[in-house]
Amino acid sequence: MKSPNRFRFLLAAGLLALSGLTQAAPLKIAYSDWPGWIAWEIGIQKGWFKEAGVDVEFQWFDYVPSMDAYVAGKVDAVCMTNGDALVTGATGKPSVGILINDFSNGNDMVVAAPGIKSMKELKGKKVGLEEGFVPHLLFLTGLEKAGLKPGDVTIVNTKTNETPQVLASKAVDAISAWQPNSGEALKATPGSKPIFTSKDAPGIIYDLLYVSPESLEKNKEDWGKVVKVWYKIADYMHDEENTDDVLKILSARVKVKPEEYEPFLKGTYILTRDEALKRWEKKDGLGSVYGSTKVVDDFNLKFKVYAKTQDPAKYLDPSFTKALKK
Repeated sequence: MKSPNRFRFLLAAGLLALSGLTQAAPLKIAYSDWPGWIAWEIGIQKGWFKEAGVDVEFQWFDYVPSMDAYVAGKVDAVCMTNGDALVTGATGKPSVGILINDFSNGNDMVVAAPGIKSMKELKGKKVGLEEGFVPHLLFLTGLEKAGLKPGDVTIVNTKTNETPQVLASKAVDAISAWQPNSGEALKATPGSKPIFTSKDAPGIIYDLLYVSPESLEKNKEDWGKVVKVWYKIADYMHDEENTDDVLKILSARVKVKPEEYEPFLKGTYILTRDEALKRWEKKDGLGSVYGSTKVVDDFNLKFKVYAKTQDPAKYLDPSFTKALKK
């Protein structure tokens, strides 16, 4: 005769196993070192995802490895620029941007060596940047605004994380990079200065949360909860009374002092829901994420990053933000 205790144990174990089979896996999001993405830490630490009833697992990566993890199917979503989403999509891994976290507002910079005070003064000079990436687009935008052509300078193809050392070595006269690399370049070369930044072309770089179409279809309600939590984070960040707490949380994630992190935060414009709704409007120009993405697509085609044009509409879904409109 079987022991009643053993029977109860087996029954409990069976029920536990059954519940494990039916329990949904957490949404896996890859994020990296950018203020608009580190901001997710606020929601994580304050337990807002749990309050919203959504199980989310954030995984920390360097930026390029975060995209690699997404392409490999190791995560359901990744934080990317609108331009890089086109690249991953064109090479075989589509994604849908459901949330605009921010636009770069000064963190992406063209940093010039001492003595060079403007983009015009770069004529005939060498510039270190990573060809085909966001810093390249930013630099070309600055050149155009200065009345120069790409042929007026010599591009030295340089990995973004190596630009501070290249500028300091005097191998180039300027570099183009995003934070924290642009800030490191300024520190590594005393007397250097930013001569063109994303603040001079707001909307040239948008930062979004991109989700795989498969996960989006399967977990639409949960992704809606994630978007809702984001706007709670954005509202918290826009309240000046919370600035010290925001800086404390974000700076701790990248192990720097809050006062050192403050310029990074100022160089990123976090979008509230109402501000995001305006950026979600379908129109030309950098004031729209659609217009900005079209500009990036033209850039990618020109420099042969990929061969076939990418339709911005296939990469963008404003419905989650619109659903929260008051």
